[in-house]
Amino acid sequence: MKSVLGIIIVSLLALPIQAEEKMTHNIKRLSLETALRIAQGAIEQCRKEGVQIAVTVVDRGGHEQVVLRDVLAMDITIPISKQKAHTAMAFNSPLSEMQDRFTGAYGVPKIDGLVISAGGIPVNVGGNLMAGIGVSGAPSGETDEKCAKAGLEAVLADLEMEEN
Repeated sequence: MKSVLGIIIVSLLALPIQAEEKMTHNIKRLSLETALRIAQGAIEQCRKEGVQIAVTVVDRGGHEQVVLRDVLAMDITIPISKQKAHTAMAFNSPLSEMQDRFTGAYGVPKIDGLVISAGGIPVNVGGNLMAGIGVSGAPSGETDEKCAKAGLEAVLADLEMEEN
């Protein structure tokens, strides 16, 4: 009887704590127009670098929101840019910072769609992970990443203003 009474008391004490927990979460997402501005900014920067690329912006779920391929970019750049965008978003890290992460005994994870190569960055504003940007087609991952960053810079001030 004492144990039953103890369980009832503990259950009643826990009720206020459960009632204070939020039942839903608001998740920020990029608008289509913002994702398009990012992709266009990346292509614009890569054109200045003299290269033609594909750029993909994925949402928090890793789903393509915008995919653009410049006129002369090879077809293979499309799936690679998506994989870079997805990987950067999933790990919430620029891919250039991850290239040495999977060395040693464990090596690179063998997961379909995962690419650990510079050219992908997350879109993280005000502590909210919103998207990933992936660029493919430049002669180096560093140039791909420079273009991805330029795409983000095209909208970053507006996104930060909206956060406040």
